Amino acid sequence: MESQKEENKKEEKPVGTGKLIAIIRISGMVKVREKIENALDRLRLRRKYACVIIDGNNENLIGMLKKVKYYVAYGEIDDATLEKLIKERGKSVEGRKKEIKINASEVVSGLKEGKKLSDLGLKPFFRLHPPRKGIKSKLQYPKGVLGNNKKDIGKLIERML
Repeated sequence: MESQKEENKKEEKPVGTGKLIAIIRISGMVKVREKIENALDRLRLRRKYACVIIDGNNENLIGMLKKVKYYVAYGEIDDATLEKLIKERGKSVEGRKKEIKINASEVVSGLKEGKKLSDLGLKPFFRLHPPRKGIKSKLQYPKGVLGNNKKDIGKLIERML
């Protein structure tokens, strides 16, 4: 029995090594255990339908992601979807006082190099709308949206913009 568990751990690969991972909080704030709520807070997923972009190489963030996988939808985001997300939902750190035009392609290339959104002058999270045509928020992927959506996270983000 123990050898099977050890084999499963060895087979489990990191979610997105070298890629950018989009994480969207799907479940609400009611009846969430304290440890899970703490991990969601550290990932800056404090509200329902909040989205963050993390680096797939950071083991600490991947560990937190594994802890909260039953409360979020996540997957590798492609450049076109990321650029669209930044154009439509990216907010400046300064707020409304200073209007800054965001060059989304520069931000995407900066993120690929390993910079953070806050270093590029943007808030580190995106607030999204509830998805058009609804979602099955209590079921795991592929029947619902919770967990690792792999490449289909782009379709979910498109519906939420």
